[in-house]
Amino acid sequence: MKILVTGGAGFIGSALIRHIIANTKDFVVNVDKLTYAGNLESIASVAQDERYTFEHADICDRAKMDELLRRHQPDVIMHLAAESHVDRSISGPAAFIETNILGTYTLLEAARYYWLQMNAERKRVFRFHHVSTDEVYGDLEDAHTLFVESTPYAPSSPYSASKASSDHLVRAWHRTYGLPILITNCSNNYGPYHFPEKLIPLVILNALEGKELPVYGDGHQVRDWLYVEDHARALHTVVTEGQVGETYNIGGHNEKRNIDVVNTICALLDELAPRRSTESSKYADLIVYVKDRPGHDVRYAIDATKIQRDLGWTPQETFETGIRKTVEWYLCNSAWVQNVKDGSYTQWLINNYASRGSAE
Repeated sequence: MKILVTGGAGFIGSALIRHIIANTKDFVVNVDKLTYAGNLESIASVAQDERYTFEHADICDRAKMDELLRRHQPDVIMHLAAESHVDRSISGPAAFIETNILGTYTLLEAARYYWLQMNAERKRVFRFHHVSTDEVYGDLEDAHTLFVESTPYAPSSPYSASKASSDHLVRAWHRTYGLPILITNCSNNYGPYHFPEKLIPLVILNALEGKELPVYGDGHQVRDWLYVEDHARALHTVVTEGQVGETYNIGGHNEKRNIDVVNTICALLDELAPRRSTESSKYADLIVYVKDRPGHDVRYAIDATKIQRDLGWTPQETFETGIRKTVEWYLCNSAWVQNVKDGSYTQWLINNYASRGSAE
């Protein structure tokens, strides 16, 4: 197949492309605007492969989307391009409305027009796969409930509300126009090449630099952690084997409190990169508790029974194996980290985290 991936220079998109090129015979067209979190270095390992093509483009540009679809003739669209950082959505929601809602609408219309021009055989094969988040479901009120595919939407942040809106648009284009769609909602991803504003890379890099490790509230917020390479396998499985019109929840079966995640990272760094002689020799001594984020959800947890039962996917990594791989990767790839930390990113961190703290 030829797969057009939007947002392929981002964290999850780049993992997906690396997986496709390394493990399948499929061709990939990577469409990315290259905003602050888009980094072509994350796909440098496959960039010279003859089955890979990069297109610098904005999904909000309808004429460009029409032209790319016409020129590349993909069999599948996997839509990952999105603004995704909750804290950024609180301080500046407009970009989330523009990219996540209007961008998805624009891409859906381009895809619908493209699909209508196909012959019957190509129409049978074509899929529009929309990649979303478990945050659209909102907050779980007790320790035993899990998000299932039919859980009502109750988003809490501008980010999750914008993703919920895009999910609804995708379903409407299937119901109204017959566009063959798939939707996946995933739990918190982590792993190599993660932009250093999210919780796990932020903690790793702050710790190595001897900076404070800010934790929101009491740190008891629970997330289900999914290793990004497991997610990439799941996405390709869904787009090749999933049932048109269906939604599949993708989770890592790894519920952890934020404070436990931070302490696990600290313990690994104590082992792998012990601090030099200082007044405080343990990385956990750098932890500080800061004012909680507005509207902070307490618990997310995915029930991934459906994708396991129907498509045979399960995660290969436990949190313990995945987080060790992640810490080791950051220790070995300081050049990638340094290249990501440009002036605008550093200033954004100063503006947003100097007084507010953690990330997620």
